[in-house]
Amino acid sequence: GVETNTGITSKKNNNEILTLQKSHAPLIDAHMRRINYLRISITDRCNLKCLYCVPGQPVSRIPHASILTYEEILKLARIGTRLGITKIRVTGGEPLVRKDCIDFISRLTRINGLKDISLTTNGLLLSQYLKPLGDAGISRLNISLDTLDRKKYMAITGSDAFDRVWAGIMEAIDMGFSPVKINVVVMRGVNDDELGGLADLSRTYPVHVRFIELMPFGNARTGLAAPMLQDEIMDKILQSGDLAPIARNELDGPAKKFGFKGAPGEIGIISPVSHHFCKTCNRLRLTADGRIRMCLLSEESMDIRTPLRAGDGDEELAEIILSAVSQKPFIRRLDAENRMGRTMSAIGG
Repeated sequence: GVETNTGITSKKNNNEILTLQKSHAPLIDAHMRRINYLRISITDRCNLKCLYCVPGQPVSRIPHASILTYEEILKLARIGTRLGITKIRVTGGEPLVRKDCIDFISRLTRINGLKDISLTTNGLLLSQYLKPLGDAGISRLNISLDTLDRKKYMAITGSDAFDRVWAGIMEAIDMGFSPVKINVVVMRGVNDDELGGLADLSRTYPVHVRFIELMPFGNARTGLAAPMLQDEIMDKILQSGDLAPIARNELDGPAKKFGFKGAPGEIGIISPVSHHFCKTCNRLRLTADGRIRMCLLSEESMDIRTPLRAGDGDEELAEIILSAVSQKPFIRRLDAENRMGRTMSAIGG
């Protein structure tokens, strides 16, 4: 077994899962969940300072030498794909601030076996990168936008860039990116008065608007207001009209999906606090500094950068990934009183 931060080993489970892989079964964890989704953070740097992501004091950045190179990330992505990963999302920080990210993405999209490769971005640099992203093979975008009000956008993000982000979203739609998802972190007393208007974007545009419960990470600067949870969020949205549920597909994330009648888009609710989705969790995270996180809500992680740089081969690195899968917890509850130690900017979306 491979040791985690907490010293936990699970050689038996790891061996059992390795046997499954050698028989060409999908990547299965100890709780019989199929793990097919890898979120890759390529940087912890960002060109915004959002309330819920960045703490009030200066952020401690990962040293440059500790950040995985693109070659290292691609090597791990290829190994993961051979083990059963079919979906990868590139995140940050803000991924578009890292130099040569387009070349990296174009190489990532050429890995055999991947069915879905997408990008999460804050949208600041989106307009200038849309054509290169499309040429690189990206068609699916997640764009963070928590308000439709320019002044409020500046208060949330620290940047007067709403118009630039909105223009990027409109260009992405015009250029045929699909789906274009808009991620809205719901904050009581900040943007909760806009939920109906944000949901109504799905009536006008073919966008997927995702409302996300605020998770209590680190010492983010959102104040002490109790988070708005799924039922209250839905009540606000339903003031704009009745919603019908939309069936899930294989590549969907944890959002519960709905649509207004006749709308070209859809809305979704992601509720990690009130309605955790541990039983159906299908993902691992690779942090920018080369750690595999088995669960967003757990501090446990596994170091894969050190053995990678020490020259371990594909089989040894695959063993580490398999051990991480075997140690993925079944349930990790989060509530408004249980704050996670690391900030979201240090974990990677």
